[in-house]
Amino acid sequence: MTDQLHDPGFRGFASDNYSGVHPEVLDAIAAANGGHQIAYGEDQYTERLQAVFAGHFGEGVEVFPVFNGTGANVTGLQSMLPRWGAVVSASTAHINSDEGGAPERVGGIKLLTVPTPDGKLTPELIDREAWGWGDEHRAQPLVASITQTTELGTAYTAEEIRAIADHVHERGMRLHLDGARLSNAAASLGLPLRAFTRDAGVDVLSFGGTKNGALGAEAIVVLNPEASEGLKYLRKLNMQLASKMRFVSAQLVALLEGDLWIRSASHANAMARRLRDALDAGIASGDLPGLGFTQETQSNGVFATLPAGVADRLRDRGFKFYDWDASRNEVRWMCSFDTSEADIDDFVTGIREELHAAA
Repeated sequence: MTDQLHDPGFRGFASDNYSGVHPEVLDAIAAANGGHQIAYGEDQYTERLQAVFAGHFGEGVEVFPVFNGTGANVTGLQSMLPRWGAVVSASTAHINSDEGGAPERVGGIKLLTVPTPDGKLTPELIDREAWGWGDEHRAQPLVASITQTTELGTAYTAEEIRAIADHVHERGMRLHLDGARLSNAAASLGLPLRAFTRDAGVDVLSFGGTKNGALGAEAIVVLNPEASEGLKYLRKLNMQLASKMRFVSAQLVALLEGDLWIRSASHANAMARRLRDALDAGIASGDLPGLGFTQETQSNGVFATLPAGVADRLRDRGFKFYDWDASRNEVRWMCSFDTSEADIDDFVTGIREELHAAA
């Protein structure tokens, strides 16, 4: 047996990607093992996955399992665009700020980005870049891409997504949704997945499993077949076609066939809410000098500002998290499916102690 090289009791607040694999997902991987299944997606687990997604999003959807969110976004967007097409997104969107130039370098996609105060696009913000159709000197804005929940932890309502979808469709554009944390959005909104995706006018989405307890399992979901073509070939072209796809599909089946997806996301959101509520109470009582917040807490992330030096001292104590905007001492604290109430309470105590020391 391979020695365990890490402390399994350690949990931080840097990223929901830091968490391990949910035990029920591990069980599903083990159950899919043994014997032979046809490779490259012709297996029984991938067949079951199509039915599971149809149950959530409606009949006629197509599901293409992939390895990671960047692969889902780039490949999905490629299927929606001609070579001369461009994508309008928020400047903070993952496709712009955290994918290493993959949309441009791998996908050959021009990104037209718009600054937003909360990570959310609106029809008015989209119009800042959605223009110039027919101008041969300008990449043609043919897709708008939104993120749910956003990189700033905020959630679009179903009505906001519908307004965006109607707006871009009227202009001959399509709507893509990066749903790396789609389950957290559903938990936050209290809505089924279909209500703020297919029923709200989304054409193609990236469905995230990894941040919600899976092991490298994401999917491109085509909600409107007229908005996408070529995924059968693009997935292989972009090195996202799994040979032993049954193990990717089995994880997504395990998440979505029952309630594991919403159970895990709801817990992560609840832990972020516990953190925010405790800190809000401390601010109200004057017990947390210098602490502030930059965004509403609507999913599993808390965005805060700290006095200079406090973030580093907290990290020195073993609380791991990232700076978000160092220029204003903004940090991001993420919760996961396995974050415990004790983790939150210990962190709040550490924040209080370091704020008092700084004051």
